[in-house]
Amino acid sequence: MNNESIQDLAKKLAESLPSSVRAVRDELEQNFSAVLKSGLSKLDLVTREEFEVQEAVLARTRQKLEALEARLAEYEERS
Repeated sequence: MNNESIQDLAKKLAESLPSSVRAVRDELEQNFSAVLKSGLSKLDLVTREEFEVQEAVLARTRQKLEALEARLAEYEERS
């Protein structure tokens, strides 16, 4: 999640507050942003690109495994 997304989410949270609290909206928005950044930084997240690379590696590995299983089945039939 990039900084802009975090700022947008913090802004939406601040805007969803009741009107009686809106006087401190800017301060709350900054606090929301800080809390979101802190919480998200603790998560072990990967980028979409890293995910897609690993997805491709897994697909190739699965194909190789299926091919090896087929070859093994052939050898077992011969024995």
